[in-house]
Amino acid sequence: MAITARRVGPFITRSTEVLIVESGEEHHTLKRTVGALDLTALGVGAIVGTGIFVVIGEGASKAGPAVIASFLLAALTCLFSALSYAELASSIPVSGSAYTYSYATLGEVIAWIIGWDLLLEYGISVAAVAVGWGGNLNSFLDTTFGITIPTALSTSPESGGTFNLPAVLIVVIVTALLSRGVRETTRTNTVMVFVKLAVLLLFIIVAATVFKSSNLRPFAPHGFNGIVSAAAVIFFAFIGFDAVSTGSEEAKKPSRDLPLAITGSLAIATVVYILVSVMAVGVLPASQLAASDAPLAEALKTGAGANWAASVMAFGALIAITSVMITVLYGQTRIMFAMSRDGLVPEWLAEVSPRTGTPLRLTILFGIGIAVLAAIIPLNAIVELVNIGTLFAFVLVNAGVIVLRRKRPEMPRPFKVPFSPVFPLIGIGLCVYLMWGLPLLTWIRFFAWLAAGMLIYVFYGYRHSRLRRIAIGEVPTAAPAERR
Repeated sequence: MAITARRVGPFITRSTEVLIVESGEEHHTLKRTVGALDLTALGVGAIVGTGIFVVIGEGASKAGPAVIASFLLAALTCLFSALSYAELASSIPVSGSAYTYSYATLGEVIAWIIGWDLLLEYGISVAAVAVGWGGNLNSFLDTTFGITIPTALSTSPESGGTFNLPAVLIVVIVTALLSRGVRETTRTNTVMVFVKLAVLLLFIIVAATVFKSSNLRPFAPHGFNGIVSAAAVIFFAFIGFDAVSTGSEEAKKPSRDLPLAITGSLAIATVVYILVSVMAVGVLPASQLAASDAPLAEALKTGAGANWAASVMAFGALIAITSVMITVLYGQTRIMFAMSRDGLVPEWLAEVSPRTGTPLRLTILFGIGIAVLAAIIPLNAIVELVNIGTLFAFVLVNAGVIVLRRKRPEMPRPFKVPFSPVFPLIGIGLCVYLMWGLPLLTWIRFFAWLAAGMLIYVFYGYRHSRLRRIAIGEVPTAAPAERR
């Protein structure tokens, strides 16, 4: 049925009914094969990775032993946003995460901005993590077997090499796995999650045998400001629970499974992080943790004298980083899939392979692009840019809950954020607070990327938007679009 629009501006919004109906279209439909356990493992896989194995040292340099409190503060910041993600994911079980939620609540142009933002965030994350994987592989091979990969084949040109071969190989492997199908991907990821949790449990047990309470004093040498500064860095370690919502369209029972997986994965990661940080500081003084690129392995090697356990930690880091890459690249392809299906980027990209049930073209395209980035970017990729992109997405998701509660109070909500709009407003405030503390250069880079995205939207996305074509009667739809 065609729809005549009185005015179709850039803030046109999508009806939630239209989103759900169109997700079932032929050639654009993903298979619902993922359960609550797999989704929770997907979230844990994205969260527990590079952050806890590396960023705990950076946090300790800013907060001292109070890095433990910094983990709690970062988790609290994420909690309010996680509740908002859970409500929207259960109410709008469609691929796209924050992009889709913004389209249904705040309008097309805001959805485009956040989608474009998430593509940058996820892309940089995967490339940077791949580089970190290559470095950990080199370290593991050297420590365990005495094998060293030549510098020319293991580092970027900026770091004195030719290209980073291990980083490229792991991107190719992960891309191939994602191309096979979501069921195979989630099962592999679930196994990896259990392995890395077992490795972290080993760390906690070994560390407990040589725990020194004296290392916790003075607890907060840099005061509350140090705790907050460390939390802004440690926030990177919690990024990932939002990736669960990108699997909305492939969940067997989205109304039940998504809220459980989003909040459950954050809860599991928080407990693990607190236990690990307490034991790490108890084994090795915060100053020594801060001086190491592999703080957990260093704690076992120097503080506990357990070289064998340090080797196991290095292996665990490889597994952990691999599962992060799987989850984040999966999330990136699903966001672009949703944008393509909406016509904001070429729709042929959203074609789903009938054999694998995955957006094969998108997966391969992103795999090639990220492999190139991983081959040439230095290890010190811009973590702050990832943080600002994530925090910005969290702000819009919290705002989306407030807007949708007001516009569509009658809409079924299997999960509801308690004390709304107070909790979403707290979530917005905490995110803005952490964003405010990021460097000016990060803000400049962030706005430069958004400006480039707006040019694409003006010259392509706006004109090819499927929703706009529906509104003027060029394309039929099964349910009315909302507009403002």
